[in-house]
Amino acid sequence: MTPFIAEIIGTFILMVLGNGVVCNVVLKGTKGHDSGWIVITTGWAMAVYVAVLIAGPYSGAHINPAVTISLAIAGLFEWSQVPMYIGAQFIGAMAAMVALWVTHKDHYDATEDPASIHATFCNTPAIPNTFRNLMTEILGTFVLVFAVFYIVEPDLTVGEQEGIIGLGSLGAIPVAFIVWAVGISLGGPTGYAINPARDLGPRIMHAILPLKGKGDSGWNYAWIPVIGPLIGGALAAFLYMAML
Repeated sequence: MTPFIAEIIGTFILMVLGNGVVCNVVLKGTKGHDSGWIVITTGWAMAVYVAVLIAGPYSGAHINPAVTISLAIAGLFEWSQVPMYIGAQFIGAMAAMVALWVTHKDHYDATEDPASIHATFCNTPAIPNTFRNLMTEILGTFVLVFAVFYIVEPDLTVGEQEGIIGLGSLGAIPVAFIVWAVGISLGGPTGYAINPARDLGPRIMHAILPLKGKGDSGWNYAWIPVIGPLIGGALAAFLYMAML
């Protein structure tokens, strides 16, 4: 499996399971309806675990543009591969939302609240406040990426390519716990996107897919789950380099 395909599949799995648990909790008529925040944060943590387990041996399982760019800033990943990785991550995230739309269409049709439908695709702040919402995404991603720096595998060999830096299969469990901790502790204000592809890719699909009563895609907020994670990841990279 090439790193490009691995990033597509890894991000697809991340989003199918991650936004899948949101579908299960917020859409009407599912067996997990209204089961709460702990179910969502646990589901996202397990989504990360499965995605890293699958993609880790082949691409380093970045599955997040903020991780890819931060590793490049720190000199642990080739800048020339960054566009390919990010493109794969967006493809995987967008494809996942098509799959969830197909499997949950009856529940989407039964859900009358546009905000609930929107929540299964992308993030909306609990209390809109541009500065604090941005800072929340910066802080959550900083914690994630800074921790990732201490569990990456710098000697990872992927197929015929050497020096692909990222998470091997052994990194699946610790990263899952990190994402779980970020969600439980810091996720309340914004829904903790902490991943530009995780929010922007599905937001595009929310705008495209013929969802009944879907409402607005929230483009006025869309920049925060993109810029915030990129800033948070960059800060983590700079601090990591300063501590070497």
